[in-house]
Amino acid sequence: MQATLSDCARDTLADLVTARGLSTVKALWVALDGGRTNQTWRVTDGSRQIVVKLYAQDTRNPLFPNNPTSEIQALRHLEGHTLAPKLVDHFATPLGQCVIYEHLRGRTWRSDPAQAAKLMKRLHHVDAPEGLRTAPDGSLALHRQGEMILRMCPPSEAGRARDLLPETEVPPSGATCLLHGDPVPGNIIGEGRDLRLIDWQCPAVGDPCEDIAIFLSPAMQLAYRGTALSLAEKQVFLTAYGDANTLKRYANIAPWYHWRMLAYCLWQYARGDLQAEIRAKAEIRALKQIAQGQP
Repeated sequence: MQATLSDCARDTLADLVTARGLSTVKALWVALDGGRTNQTWRVTDGSRQIVVKLYAQDTRNPLFPNNPTSEIQALRHLEGHTLAPKLVDHFATPLGQCVIYEHLRGRTWRSDPAQAAKLMKRLHHVDAPEGLRTAPDGSLALHRQGEMILRMCPPSEAGRARDLLPETEVPPSGATCLLHGDPVPGNIIGEGRDLRLIDWQCPAVGDPCEDIAIFLSPAMQLAYRGTALSLAEKQVFLTAYGDANTLKRYANIAPWYHWRMLAYCLWQYARGDLQAEIRAKAEIRALKQIAQGQP
């Protein structure tokens, strides 16, 4: 049977990881299917388990950057905060950048929005390191980013989004919170109250509403969990997050985040992701519900 590209990458990485003393030739490599951009493996060698991530090369995503340097910086910064896995090693390979961190026990997030909210709030109270990208802040910045995405879509698809452009203006918050940048269900791992965030390739500094909006996004919940959050689940999350000023701001700016996510789904659909059409419709429903005064 012909070896797949993933098999070849695994074999190459296994030799490199073994040479660095991080595993032995007897280690068991199991491909993980959570990531949508990079290749990852759980490597078990005796009682030790690590995750080996091989970054895809030349990836361009208009909403979720894929930067190994940012992940390395974030993991180093967060060591000891019980918010992320511990960084083990990183190095360049002929196949791309490799980042290795300790494997976390547990499953990807499926339920209990309160615990996800508490995790996110703890993160947002950690001082951000210098050098991270700045997330779009305020309706004007979100509009610009959404338009940038729509320019990469067919005109007919872009028109669908422009017809739903929010009318409210929300000024920048000026916040400098540490943001995960992609806190979707697949990037929250753990058991019970012990949850942590993985896949730190697009951290940022900015408005905490950025993370809140991505987690609550019906499109992202559909993509990773198979169903959008119910109204009750959404309210549990917001109540548990518990910062009155942030929640008031989120209520005002939420239409812009839904609109930007709609643009992103249309971009995905234009690139051949047929399921993105379903996710786009979910964001359209959210926009229409807000316009009708529904939470």
